[in-house]
Amino acid sequence: MNVASLLARSATVFPGRAAVFHGEQLVSDYRGLADRVARVAGYLHDTLALAPGERVALFMANSPAYLEVLYGIWWAGLVAVPVNAKLHPRELAFVLEDAQVACLFADDALLAQSGALIADIGCVRRIIAPDSRDYRAALETAPVAVAFRSPEDLAWLFYTSGTTGRPKGVMLTHRNLFAMTSCYFSDVDPVDPRDAIVYAAPMSHGAGFYSFAHMLVAARHVIPESGGFDAAELCALARRLDRLSLFAAPTMVKRVVDHVAVSGADPSGFKTFVYGGGPMYVEDIRKGLDVMGNRFVQIYGQGECPMAITALSRAHLAERTHPRWLERIASVGVAQSLVEVRVAAEDGSFLASGETGEVLARGEAVMAGYWRNPDATANALRDGWLWTGDVGSLDGDGFLTLKDRSKDVIISGGSNIYPREVEEVLLRNPAVREVSVVGRPDAEWGEVVVAFVVATGVSPAELDALCLAHIARYKRPKEYHFVAALPKNNYGKVLKTELRKLIC
Repeated sequence: MNVASLLARSATVFPGRAAVFHGEQLVSDYRGLADRVARVAGYLHDTLALAPGERVALFMANSPAYLEVLYGIWWAGLVAVPVNAKLHPRELAFVLEDAQVACLFADDALLAQSGALIADIGCVRRIIAPDSRDYRAALETAPVAVAFRSPEDLAWLFYTSGTTGRPKGVMLTHRNLFAMTSCYFSDVDPVDPRDAIVYAAPMSHGAGFYSFAHMLVAARHVIPESGGFDAAELCALARRLDRLSLFAAPTMVKRVVDHVAVSGADPSGFKTFVYGGGPMYVEDIRKGLDVMGNRFVQIYGQGECPMAITALSRAHLAERTHPRWLERIASVGVAQSLVEVRVAAEDGSFLASGETGEVLARGEAVMAGYWRNPDATANALRDGWLWTGDVGSLDGDGFLTLKDRSKDVIISGGSNIYPREVEEVLLRNPAVREVSVVGRPDAEWGEVVVAFVVATGVSPAELDALCLAHIARYKRPKEYHFVAALPKNNYGKVLKTELRKLIC
């Protein structure tokens, strides 16, 4: 059971079917894609002598080569470690060392910022840029057959944002990824061979997870020429290529909807927007349905159960005559087919409909655990259930509504930002005595980072510079509020609810 077998099967059965586009330009058919992937795998296995189960990281922007490398890793029986291309060099270095990555595929532009730190990591034996002589040599290597992997073998090591500057590696097996893919067909969106998935969001995250369903039916894979998200570019691709689907953060959906509303662009070339990764405001999805029509599905998941906890279907979003339609479109839908969802009290007892507690999930898509972190694994996986850290309630029809996040994660533009990580950096300035970071609702980004700081003699510019030296740019606060003291309870715990009231 190797996820690369999905590509191998499609290349055998549908060799001439269009596979990869860069913008509107066809790059390869399925025969050609499988050949290049098999050669990358041969290079990793034969030339670099990597053993099954070793880790190979990708630190790359979206490109046709991303698919070749990603599937080449699995084809060779190795473990993929896709890394967020926005990470700070120190964060990248931590992931490479923690995962004991043997080989790194990285864009030259990204390497230019990180080379000095990576050079000191002894486990990384080879660094390859996709446009380098080494990569051209890989594509000239003799192809190899797809390696056999058992269902429980590790396939994808997905690093979460860290609450203390030390992210956790979520272990996703081949079984997990097959289960997630099965749920896509049954609960999210049936895929037709005529369809095309466009990678407008990072392939290191949710967008990459959805490659499997489209690989299985030999559908098209489209990488925008920009390598990322641009509303006008996506509308043009939809018009020219037709039946375009994508995974998008709510802020991306809003921008496409606004572009169509203002420009009058024809949305008929879009098949499906799967949105998730942050809160979608009711008014925004109502406008989306009005402007774009019935083209939306919402999913709720996390790295520990990727894309596969609940889904709010196209049918439910379109059912405007239902008496609780507004409540339903404010929810994240119902449990996906291969996952059970419950809401529990702190003692683990299940709560009745309408009661609020922590969201639990179990099933075939739930992770195997955290990489080399048994304590975190034991805390998250209890009696077969994944404790998500999210707070919500289930109604009598099984619709889950998220209320808050017990881990205080801030989701900005679809990216998770943990306040503790930002707080740790700000406290490095000796003038900062106390700090608390919260999220402020934002119509465009979902949330933005706001820091409340107890300090004297320090400016926002100095704190900005400190953040940029240690964490990714998107994690730094967008606002600083200097206060005399932080509100606390009798136990000395900062009352973030009180801070949120000051800015909401």
